[in-house]
Amino acid sequence: MDNMENDNMPRGLFSEFPPVSTAEWEAIIHQDLKGADYEKKLIWKTTEGFKVKPYYRAEDLVNLKAMLASLPGQFPFLRGTTNDNNHWKIAQDIETPDLVKANKLATDASSRGADAVFLNASKIKSAKDISALLKGIDLGKTMIGFNSAPSYPLLFNYLTDSIKATGIDSSKVNGMLDYDPLSFVLMNGYFYKSEEADMNEGVQLIKDAQKALPEFRVLTVNGQYFHNSGSTLTQELAFALSAGNEYLAYYTSKGLSVDEVASRMTFLFAIGSNYFMEIAKLRAARLLWAQIVNQYKPVHKQSAGMYIHSMTANWNKTIYDPYVNLLRTTTEAMSAAIGNADMITVLPFDLDYEEPDDFSLRIARNQQIILKEESNLDKVIDPAAGSYYVENLTSSLAAAAWELFIAIEEEGGMLEAIKKGFIQDEVAASAKQKKEDIATRRILALGTNQHPNLNENMLEKIQMEADTEEVESEPFRKPQYKTIEVFRGTDDFEDLRLATEIWENEGNKRPSVFMLTIGNHAMRKARAAFATSFFGCAGYTIMDNAGFASVDEGVKAALNSKAEVVAICSSDEEYAELAPEITRSIKALNPDILITVAGYPKDIIENLKNEGVFEFIHVKSNVLDTLYRFQQKLEVML
Repeated sequence: MDNMENDNMPRGLFSEFPPVSTAEWEAIIHQDLKGADYEKKLIWKTTEGFKVKPYYRAEDLVNLKAMLASLPGQFPFLRGTTNDNNHWKIAQDIETPDLVKANKLATDASSRGADAVFLNASKIKSAKDISALLKGIDLGKTMIGFNSAPSYPLLFNYLTDSIKATGIDSSKVNGMLDYDPLSFVLMNGYFYKSEEADMNEGVQLIKDAQKALPEFRVLTVNGQYFHNSGSTLTQELAFALSAGNEYLAYYTSKGLSVDEVASRMTFLFAIGSNYFMEIAKLRAARLLWAQIVNQYKPVHKQSAGMYIHSMTANWNKTIYDPYVNLLRTTTEAMSAAIGNADMITVLPFDLDYEEPDDFSLRIARNQQIILKEESNLDKVIDPAAGSYYVENLTSSLAAAAWELFIAIEEEGGMLEAIKKGFIQDEVAASAKQKKEDIATRRILALGTNQHPNLNENMLEKIQMEADTEEVESEPFRKPQYKTIEVFRGTDDFEDLRLATEIWENEGNKRPSVFMLTIGNHAMRKARAAFATSFFGCAGYTIMDNAGFASVDEGVKAALNSKAEVVAICSSDEEYAELAPEITRSIKALNPDILITVAGYPKDIIENLKNEGVFEFIHVKSNVLDTLYRFQQKLEVML
């Protein structure tokens, strides 16, 4: 990470390798590009609002000296809030509201590696319920968190009463509440009670926590909702900081000190698969939050240290090929650990199609345990420190997020920006672009919109919510404000493929695609592989072939296959002669067969359409829209 010309480096080895200047590197790069545009080929224009160079060197840290001067455990906490380890709490979410079932899962988790358990409080109605839920859990060792409570002040009272009854030392009870009225408005479009009543609950919670449970954090800023609604990382960071600042401003105006408020807050960020950017996001979050808190003149500098709970994102998880989710959550947990998160939750890989079982819950814990016990990521403070790349990402992300933060402040702050719909519109625009990128495979979801498992069926494995829990719904209330929508990016692809399974389960024939491979061996093989992956995303049966020596041979085999779709796979040069003849021959004998060409021979597109070619599939196709057209034509309706 340090410059090789450092005086402390041993000279014997490095004297053999004289330094290469940036100008020399750039000259070689331009030579290799052979006239191609450097900016277009090598500069990454991120959705986060800044550009990333293809490489970084020591000189790229020169302008970051002030940022790099900070030490672990010291303001502005860029490098974490501790100075002797990178320990984080291993958390597990327990979603069931059933008190008996939740207690069993919680005690099991806490005895098998979890340092924290998060519990659904929707059915807690007394201190007795709390005691039943926490039975057998050592509150001196295991952090407890609660979400989904109808009333957090009432829940907190039940909790303190339960703790008093057991005689536990309340000063050792560590935990948090998911009290976040701003997120409630964003998700529902209205306040739970009213703006004043909802916000003022925080005043009482902070005061009660100071008296009864000094180690309890009662305010949560749910940045994860933005991420899981399709926002950019810049938006997630800026909106979370704005929400946190809204709480600071509101509660200090009610007579509480900034130290009292900031020390009771948790920031919950989702962690996605953009590995290095996610590391940078957490580092930038601490840096910017410290600056925000500092403007309120805290008595204790440590009050400016952000407490970060990271949770693996659900936005990028898939129902099909679900074990790939294990790979995704592993890299995400690594990003959170290297980014110095204080607590990490790894969501079970099967969360989106069934109630997580003992196996998936155990794996979710063990992913983190391995990162600690075998990879020793908890032993090194800020492992990314000094990295030319990560330090520059941190700086760029912080600058982009700060610019958006200022824009929100100019709207009147987070609450006013929500009322105006500014936040919701920003997230919606990002989500729309991401959906487009998934549909066109600029964003890949392996097993779903790329390289699907052709033999996989998921319909019978999906558990509907009503099958696992009896859900109590609130009376309908008309939203007063715009909302954000939590969703998974692959939802539409999965619906498309599930429609194929449903079609077959209803007694119909599953659509099949016949690969009519002919001509140039390399091109027909490559395009057949492309078409296989393309149509596999809709769950169609694929009939691949080694190749045909003549059009007549290929057409005869295609008709005998009884396939609903025939994909012509050859080279662009050969399509001019082969594709019209194949199409005419097939259509003459079976006009219902849908002919598609793998590729986009632009000079003869209109001619082939006139001959009866239904579709062209290629790397620039909108895969989702194209497959939807096939579904409609084949009457495999969604």
